[in-house]
Amino acid sequence: MIRIIARLDIKGPNLIKGIRFEGVRVIGNPQEYAQKYYEQGIDEIIYIDTVASLYNRISLQDLLKKTVENVFIPITVGGGIRSIDDATILLRAGADKIAINTAAIKKPELISQISRKFGSQCMVSSIQACRQESNSWEAYYDNGREHSGLDVIEWAKQVTKLGAGEILLTSVDRDGTCKGFDLELIKSVSEEVSIPVISCGGMGTAEDFIDAVKLGKADAVAAGHTLHYNKLSIQEIRKKSIGMGIDVR
Repeated sequence: MIRIIARLDIKGPNLIKGIRFEGVRVIGNPQEYAQKYYEQGIDEIIYIDTVASLYNRISLQDLLKKTVENVFIPITVGGGIRSIDDATILLRAGADKIAINTAAIKKPELISQISRKFGSQCMVSSIQACRQESNSWEAYYDNGREHSGLDVIEWAKQVTKLGAGEILLTSVDRDGTCKGFDLELIKSVSEEVSIPVISCGGMGTAEDFIDAVKLGKADAVAAGHTLHYNKLSIQEIRKKSIGMGIDVR
């Protein structure tokens, strides 16, 4: 069953959104948006602290505690998680899953540690992919600011072996553009790993959602810009997807 996910990028107390991780604008209160999407029928929520890794901290505990008082769907949290202790703090605050990118690239064994302690279903590997040439993408970190030198396809296979239960795959090139997903990227990763892949970065229409699933073989689709700016409703995505034979929740 295909999931519809809302991705909320956080900076300080604010929900923000940029284009290709740059030129961010403040949108509003992240808790209020999470509540709205929950009431509209979203399947899951992803909170990402966009500057946490830069400042070596985690800071979403209070937001999580407030959110889970009235939002009763899975919540994934990422940003600044560098240890088992960091993951524990966020899980106790109400997170269902932990997403790591920067720390995983710098210390891959953290993926295995989190997976062993909390279960693979809790461990989401966040991969920020930037296209280099045809059929080639490099994994970036620090919210798309730094090069890792890692090939995305090979890295996706490695995190799977290390124990990740899911991959959050974001196209840096398409992020915030609403021009559609990098279908070649999604398909290339999905065909090489045995765990669910969440497509993120570029959704502008319900047709983009359908393409990510049918052509890209994504198991879930995350949207930010198109939901935050009311360009598309969750019900519209669901209705059109069902009409195309996609089994959505």
